[in-house]
Amino acid sequence: MNRHFLKHPVFLISSTILILLITFGLLFSEQFEDIADALFNWTTTYFGWFYLLAIFAIVIFLLGLAFTSYGSIKLGNENSEPEFSFFSWIGMLFSAGFGAGLVFWGVAEPMSHYFSPPFEGVGSKSEEAARISMGYAFFHQGISQWSVFALMGLAIAFLQFKKKKDGLVSTALTPIIGHNKTVKHSVDILAVISTVMGVATSVGLGVLQMNGGLNIAFNTPQTLLIQMILIIIMAVAYLFSTTTGLKKGIKYLSTLNLGMAIGLLAFVFFTGPTLFILETFTLAIGDFIDHFVSYSLRLEPYVEGKWVKDWTIFYWAWAIAWSPFVGAFVARVSKGRTIREFILGVMIIPPLIAAFWIAVFGGTALYNDMNNGTMIAEAVDQDLTQALFVTFDTLPMTGLLNGFAIILIFTFLVTSADSATYILASMTSGGSSIPPLANKVVWGTIIAATSLALLSGGGLNALQTASLVSALPFTIILVLLIFSILSLLKNEMLPIEERDIQRFEKLQERVEENNND
Repeated sequence: MNRHFLKHPVFLISSTILILLITFGLLFSEQFEDIADALFNWTTTYFGWFYLLAIFAIVIFLLGLAFTSYGSIKLGNENSEPEFSFFSWIGMLFSAGFGAGLVFWGVAEPMSHYFSPPFEGVGSKSEEAARISMGYAFFHQGISQWSVFALMGLAIAFLQFKKKKDGLVSTALTPIIGHNKTVKHSVDILAVISTVMGVATSVGLGVLQMNGGLNIAFNTPQTLLIQMILIIIMAVAYLFSTTTGLKKGIKYLSTLNLGMAIGLLAFVFFTGPTLFILETFTLAIGDFIDHFVSYSLRLEPYVEGKWVKDWTIFYWAWAIAWSPFVGAFVARVSKGRTIREFILGVMIIPPLIAAFWIAVFGGTALYNDMNNGTMIAEAVDQDLTQALFVTFDTLPMTGLLNGFAIILIFTFLVTSADSATYILASMTSGGSSIPPLANKVVWGTIIAATSLALLSGGGLNALQTASLVSALPFTIILVLLIFSILSLLKNEMLPIEERDIQRFEKLQERVEENNND
């Protein structure tokens, strides 16, 4: 068995830090919760503006890059073709990116905004609150979040497939930070810790939601013991899946996830308020476009508000914490695609799927509260984890939907954790594309233990804090990546596109005609 990774400094330091954190969280849960609260308030108060500006700059940069001549450069040699079909590619992006998170927030977010509106002066549960809730939910699950994954993925994919380098974050930053080993190892250690925190947050949220669904469906108590059992079952599943490799376990699970999600989506769409869903989707897309800039840069310096901190800043931090893992994974499955196809595919297609998901599930909940007095918003305000399942009470075959949704959440989490163990093992074994199995098992175990430590040390609040704090230093790395990509592309030979050949041929014809004349 290859155990050279055990001596790798990135593995040794990052795993030691995380094991110490896990131990502290499990042994001193109350103190852990107090520290988490203090860190959350400090980070959001003093650095919220930095998160907002950084994400907005990344969106502008990537969209601009996609429509330049550099967009036609392939992530690979000029003859390389995409390794995965379009459907499998989108399935992998969706499952790794935020499949489980979307299932959690698809109803919980719009109903939370409907009950507690984002703006002062907007009445709770009013028509205006309903409209704003959908537009803001689209914004939070939209291109801003996915731009972070796209930026990281683009840098790694370009170096891996175009320049034949390893897939490490530090390698992507080489034009900026140079080749100093200490600096490079520090960047990779930070990427590993950030990834574990981001994935552990998603696993923890998913476990809380599964526990909430089991409570509604089977009256299972919502306790730390049940959540611990769910985490152990999940860990066994994704550790088993990780032994099959990228092209088998992860690919098949991702395709299964996307198929199950589409099936559930179609059922709720046709059995729910279909016309209301379509109108809500259309209107919210318009609201998202209208308010994109103001929402992207919105803070509350003139009032003592916490809404932006609790929602937008948390979402951006969560995405940033995920970015080393999702970016590296997205890069790994995107070989052969052009930069333009990569950016637009990653930044537009998954967000569109997410928006329609929110319109279907959140729209169904809104419709029933506004027209049938179901009081879903009140239930969500009391317990976010049960949002999806109380919505199912308004639909036919409720019991079957509950069971199906629990399985879907489980498979989404298994796929995300499976993908994460692969990426973490690669990061801590020198960027290997085939990391040792033992390394993957170690990181799978650490992810499960971190989720458990965070749940025992404050539940949802601790999960949110973990993402927020670990993302802060990594935001600086993302900003530096913009300059690194510009530096890498500056000296890149631009490919000759078909339209350029046609223009040249037409120009030649005109020259020949003029010569003949």
